[in-house]
Amino acid sequence: QVQLVESGGGLVQAGGSLRLSCAASGSIFSINVMGWYRQAPGKQRELVARITSSGTPNYADSVKGRFTISRDNTKNTVYLQMDSLKPEDTAVYYCNAEIRRSMVVYTFFNYWGQGTQVTVSS
Repeated sequence: QVQLVESGGGLVQAGGSLRLSCAASGSIFSINVMGWYRQAPGKQRELVARITSSGTPNYADSVKGRFTISRDNTKNTVYLQMDSLKPEDTAVYYCNAEIRRSMVVYTFFNYWGQGTQVTVSS
């Protein structure tokens, strides 16, 4: 089994910062892309940022220049540093990872964390 466990959400005032973490554990051979998505009430889940196994990031336009994604491959962990937070960043943030579980089977499966709430007050 594979688990993604997120931490670091909370309540912050506009202009403040939060750092999210997501650690993958279990039967893991390798991890390809890791990323963060978010879903606000009444809206669809959207990509926030993704990072390849070699460290190349990709950001949604709405967070460019404010959020920074990084990962520690030795810990199977991805981070999201969120600065200059705005009320419109309020959402449940979900971690996502493409994980290969076996050396024998070359297949990557998509896994999700349980989500962590981020609330930005104005």
